[in-house]
Amino acid sequence: MGEHLEPERRMSEYNPEETWYLAQLKPNSARIAERNLTRQGFRTFLPRHHETRRGSGKFATALKPLFPGYVFVAFDPMRGPWRTINATYGVSRLVCTGNVPQAVPDEIVSGLLARCDEAGVFDPASPFKPGDQVRIGAGPFLDFVASVEEMESDRRVWVLLELMGRQTRMAVDPWVLRAAGA
Repeated sequence: MGEHLEPERRMSEYNPEETWYLAQLKPNSARIAERNLTRQGFRTFLPRHHETRRGSGKFATALKPLFPGYVFVAFDPMRGPWRTINATYGVSRLVCTGNVPQAVPDEIVSGLLARCDEAGVFDPASPFKPGDQVRIGAGPFLDFVASVEEMESDRRVWVLLELMGRQTRMAVDPWVLRAAGA
């Protein structure tokens, strides 16, 4: 179970036989730690989400860890050298109670895996339905209020936006929308 695992296997399949733990990471070491843990034969899960920021008058969207500073690691504490995780490059330490690693509840990991795509990108459930008023939270239409027209299965949301006295239909990603009152 080493480097030969493709990301689809690592990210999307939940195995109830596995127990998941949290490893605290060193600053800016998520990818390094994930790669080194995988090389050692540990299964890892690093859920990410889209984050848009404004800087220098431009908007930039990047994938950022959903839980900055942590990566999920699956292992059996009764078998195998789990203590090597603390010595892995990029890892600060395992989250423990005393000297015993603290397991993450199964429903948390299975729920996260179910809401992530094959690449580990978190898909927030859209709380919107057609007719809802939403505020656009990123891009050139930042803070514009629109009306949800249609939700598509490919995670695209069609909104009606009033521009220059006319309604314009526009496709947006659901992660950039906020409730209009928020």
